[in-house]
This record gives sequence, C-alpha cells and structure tokens, in this order.
Amino acid sequence: MVDNKKNCVRKFREELLVSKAELARKAGVSPLTIDRIENGFDCRVDTKRKIILALGLKLTDKDKVFPEIA
Repeated sequence: MVDNKKNCVRKFREELLVSKAELARKAGVSPLTIDRIENGFDCRVDTKRKIILALGLKLTDKDKVFPEIA
C-alpha cells in the first residue's frame, strides 16, 4: 500500500551521498526495497529499523525518517 505521507529515506540518503545500492547493502535489504520505500510504499518495522541504522541514525530518530501519519 502506498503511503500518502512520504518518508524521508531519500533525503537522508542523498545528504550522505550514498547510492540506493550502497544503502541497501548496509541495511541488508535489496535495492528494489529501498526504491519502493523511497517511492512511498510501506515496509515492515524490522526493515525500517535496518534502514535507520544503515543511515547512521539512532532508533530514537525513527520519526525523522518515517513520520507517523496523524
């Protein structure tokens, strides 16, 4: 399901000058998964955790990367 509110994965990834493939490798997921998430598709909590850590952030920063829908 596509989320109406976009996440900020692409923003953080581009700020770090990291490719989708590199982020995918660091997170242990496929580049297609990164692409889908950046395009607003939902993912599992475990996948979100892996991406947050791969971006070099703390899990407490989850709302900066994946804002909750109000």
